[in-house]
Amino acid sequence: MKNLIFQSLAEAARRGESVALGIITGVTGSSPQKVGAKAIFHADRRIQGTLGGGCLEAETQRLALHSLNTGQAVRFNLVLDHDFGWDDGLICGGTVQGMILPNAQSAGEKFWSDLSERKTTSSWGVKKDFSIALADSTIQHTNDSTSPDWLYTETVTPPCTLWIAGSGHIAQAVAPLALQLDFAVTVFDDRPELANKTFFPGEIATKVGNWGDLCNAPFGVAPTFGLIVTRGHQHDALVLETWIHRPFAFLGMIGSARKARMISEQFIQKKIATAEQLQHVACPVGIKIHARSVPEIAVSILAQYIDKRADLVCRQCGASSGKSALV
Repeated sequence: MKNLIFQSLAEAARRGESVALGIITGVTGSSPQKVGAKAIFHADRRIQGTLGGGCLEAETQRLALHSLNTGQAVRFNLVLDHDFGWDDGLICGGTVQGMILPNAQSAGEKFWSDLSERKTTSSWGVKKDFSIALADSTIQHTNDSTSPDWLYTETVTPPCTLWIAGSGHIAQAVAPLALQLDFAVTVFDDRPELANKTFFPGEIATKVGNWGDLCNAPFGVAPTFGLIVTRGHQHDALVLETWIHRPFAFLGMIGSARKARMISEQFIQKKIATAEQLQHVACPVGIKIHARSVPEIAVSILAQYIDKRADLVCRQCGASSGKSALV
């Protein structure tokens, strides 16, 4: 799934349109956006993305339009207090630092297209002279003054993968929502009449075959999350027999607490899996929001997956230290 900001910059480069790129590079205290938030400002006052909305966005737009007129990059440091944001209700109390880069499209269509595709892990950033360039993957990615050559650096990674075993009504609700939430989605089933582009259009991949082959599909480079929502208890257990032994970043299965207990007892008795392995399977999957309808169930499931993905990102890139921005 493409990064829309980078894709828009590539399109601007192809059209020869001058646009300004705004980036949040630092946050102190409470703020409406995080480090790495971006927005594209057009000369006709259109905005793609967001730096936080309200008066923050209005002020950065003013800076961006001026920057487009002068061709000069600018850094900003805004305090979100009563004086700054009372009219718009933006009184978070924090401080936001960032920069506006005019003519950001001049880095080139290929530069932004490659970042947009996110096929591999790559790094880019803004140098002290405000030029935009790819960054050496060995540099320390930081957004403070300790970096000698860079004002801002960022690591762009492929989207996390979500494998969905089953193509019924739950999968049909989860898959498109997961795609919007920046998962690369693949649906697996042995029923070609359901696992096809009629029910899973666009960028959602479908894999059809026997479950033995499907369950052993090779992993890609990105972390993979698994969701088991087949057409019944037996098929769920069949998939789980294999997937419980595969290195999923997180694995969930539809069902009740009683179903989880029954499968656990069966797997332990038959020595298919250990109690410790079974504890890593979320069943019932999803957070408790009293979900009843299929769309509500999909929301409850993906809320849990978003949370687990965020935990994974923090562990991998050290985001909790505030010294890295991950897209």
